[in-house]
Amino acid sequence: MRILHTESSLGWGGQELRILTEAAGLRRRGHDVRVASPREAAIFTEAERFDIPVMALPIRRKGPVGVIALRSLLASERIDVVNSHSSTDSWIAALACRAFWLGKRRPPALVRTRHISARVPTDRATRWLYTRATAEIVTTGETIRQQLIRANGVSPARVTSIPTGIDLDNFAPGDKAAARRALQLPDTVPLIGIVATLRSWKGHRYLLEAMTLSTHRDAQLVIVGDGPQADAIEAQIRALGLSERVRLAGNQCDVVPWLHALDVFALPSYANEGVPQAVIQAMAVGVPCVTTDAGGIGEIAIRDATALVVAKQNAVALAAGIDRLLGDAGLAARLAWSARDRVQAKFGIGVMLDRMETVFRRAADANRYR
Repeated sequence: MRILHTESSLGWGGQELRILTEAAGLRRRGHDVRVASPREAAIFTEAERFDIPVMALPIRRKGPVGVIALRSLLASERIDVVNSHSSTDSWIAALACRAFWLGKRRPPALVRTRHISARVPTDRATRWLYTRATAEIVTTGETIRQQLIRANGVSPARVTSIPTGIDLDNFAPGDKAAARRALQLPDTVPLIGIVATLRSWKGHRYLLEAMTLSTHRDAQLVIVGDGPQADAIEAQIRALGLSERVRLAGNQCDVVPWLHALDVFALPSYANEGVPQAVIQAMAVGVPCVTTDAGGIGEIAIRDATALVVAKQNAVALAAGIDRLLGDAGLAARLAWSARDRVQAKFGIGVMLDRMETVFRRAADANRYR
């Protein structure tokens, strides 16, 4: 198949990583997969690292310029499926696919991937986008799928939950001491970590507050990621007097050694989540996790079975969860290995690729014979 991913977002996070990981996997299976994005988008630059062909299109904002540009691209290329990912490029793709066709050629099938659990509007135009303009909808978790069915009237037959899969050969347990030495992290103190784009709803501010409440006063925090909340997080670190206990590592192309170095992984998100890759990755390498039930997190973080699940936006509960894992090695080990078993069974990259391939083929075949 010839598949074109569109992404209008300029940022970098789990959504963009999913697009490129999935595209690379399907290219290895023999499909022609490309990405279209604004030239200034992070995914445009990162695509080269994944060996994914990328094309610059003016789709950062909604408007006729983006529709015309994408329409022209589709008219010149034989694309079977367009897979859109953010709101803006989904509207542009829907209009571009409906705005033409040349000769006897049909427009490609449009598949919309919904990555976050934020509420989808219920106005008439949005209902058209989700129920008529798209051939299929993919969500990154069952929670989001059910939300679209209940609140937006999407037919259950047209929306499929396909959580992001990871490379289990890469995300595997490792040597904690060696990772700390390589990253110049302290050898003996407890290390808590978070890998997440610095967005408000990821809950970094509650994690920083929890560091002041933890009974493990020697514990340190490693924050991997960058994003729009960077300045606010730095200011909070200074205000709380945590400068000596927090390391801001920024974006990292390879997060595996950072995960290997940790004693506890924390993700205190309070909104918008699908099934987060970072939690899956931490579980895959054998790090015990404390998190919340925001969005689809509960599909991987099973309370007291694969993770400690604490109240959202509650630094006291988060600190108690961290202290519990640091203070009970048996509990931490049991949760970590139970979580790894679940990840291996349900969240490998091969499972994701198989299921995406099925959706794309079904959408392309239905479009071809309608």
